[in-house]
Amino acid sequence: MTLNLYDTMARAKRPFAPRDPKRVTMYVCGPTVYNYAHIGNARPVVAFDVLFRLLRHTYGADAVIYAANVTDVDDKINKKAAEEGVDISVITDRYLDIYNADMSVLGALRPTHQPRATQTMDAIIAMIGRLVRNNAAYAAEGHVLFNTQAYSDYGKLSGHPMEDMIAGARVDVAPYKQHPADFVLWKPSKDNEPVWESPWGPGRPGWHIECSAMIEQALGLPIDIHGGGIDLLFPHHENEMAQGLCAGHEHGQGAEAEYARYWMHNGFLNMGAEKMSKSVGNVALVHQLIQQAPGEALRWALLVGQYRAPLDWTEELIEQSKKALDRLYGALRRSSEVKAEATGPSVAFLEALEDDLNTPAAMAELFAMATALETARGDDRAYAKGELLASANLMGFLFADPEYWFQAGVSDELRDKVDGLIADRVAARAAKDWAAADRIRGELTALNIEVMDNPTGATWRIKEQS
Repeated sequence: MTLNLYDTMARAKRPFAPRDPKRVTMYVCGPTVYNYAHIGNARPVVAFDVLFRLLRHTYGADAVIYAANVTDVDDKINKKAAEEGVDISVITDRYLDIYNADMSVLGALRPTHQPRATQTMDAIIAMIGRLVRNNAAYAAEGHVLFNTQAYSDYGKLSGHPMEDMIAGARVDVAPYKQHPADFVLWKPSKDNEPVWESPWGPGRPGWHIECSAMIEQALGLPIDIHGGGIDLLFPHHENEMAQGLCAGHEHGQGAEAEYARYWMHNGFLNMGAEKMSKSVGNVALVHQLIQQAPGEALRWALLVGQYRAPLDWTEELIEQSKKALDRLYGALRRSSEVKAEATGPSVAFLEALEDDLNTPAAMAELFAMATALETARGDDRAYAKGELLASANLMGFLFADPEYWFQAGVSDELRDKVDGLIADRVAARAAKDWAAADRIRGELTALNIEVMDNPTGATWRIKEQS
């Protein structure tokens, strides 16, 4: 079995081969921490978390180094800090903590490194200095700009000629630019904004240079995998690669230079049929969604489509995802007396994930394994249960206790009441008082409780809403 990944640069799937199997590196563009993350922000987190888990399974947990940056200096951050009258660190620390907690509820493992722009300032300034010395950047009116004409392959990643990219993008017009596509590496800070000293005057970095400096410092260049949303392909990733290569590193510059061996991009997440947009108010915040639905169901919903395809986010999708997990947890609960055998994920499941993270096919294999568990007999049940758990766990699912899964969200008061009624019903059935047993079952039904009788007693769950 070979892991094949779609490489945006190659426009094709390619067998994955890291530079060093003992040190596999992956970088994914992370959050700008000034507010709550929306569910669109969570899609790359969850998609690349699956890849992180798969790489760890293949090469070993200690061999995979995953960095996801934090942009903690930005116009939006500055504005919010000014509104609250606090230092930007108060804003960024607050929302980074919330972001990490919310992503954890979605089952995302914490990256190996989570570098912050404000903590990488020396490396950012040093990289800009190298670009200036290499004639790939120039100072003008307190700014330092990248000279796109110095990089002959500009546009290679996104696959569009320079003229088309300029026409289709919002390009800042400034008299000090040598070319319309040149972009800012360093700029003067405005009044009451954070400021750092540099050889070009006090100021702060542009957006694109942050990632290049953080990658170089946290992982070293070239890296194996660079991931992010398709919206970042141009200009962010195009600019990032251009400046990273022009700054030079141990593997040189020019046609043979390499920044990332594989570029991966996830598709857009839409609210229904419309693109999610704060300007039109159709944004669903992760922090709110995890109060309304299990994080595992939200994770499932984010993975029901292959990561490169657009995904329509709807209430129906969340409900369908919850029911899909009900089916898997139901199989586990009905085999609660079986001790799972220690085994690995199924071959068919791994083949699905290794085909460019084909999560829909992998999910179909999980259902097939659940069916196998339900129909297995004897010792085969232990193997079937172990294989289901190993496969699901690799994808970030089925870590909860099945009983808890079906009772999640139930108040302690209701739980005590239901447990009491079920105990009374078990006693009534033991005494063959069928009228009392039926009456109690009616009370449970009125509470929207479904009772499942078994040879050792009874279990219960909240009924699915029709």
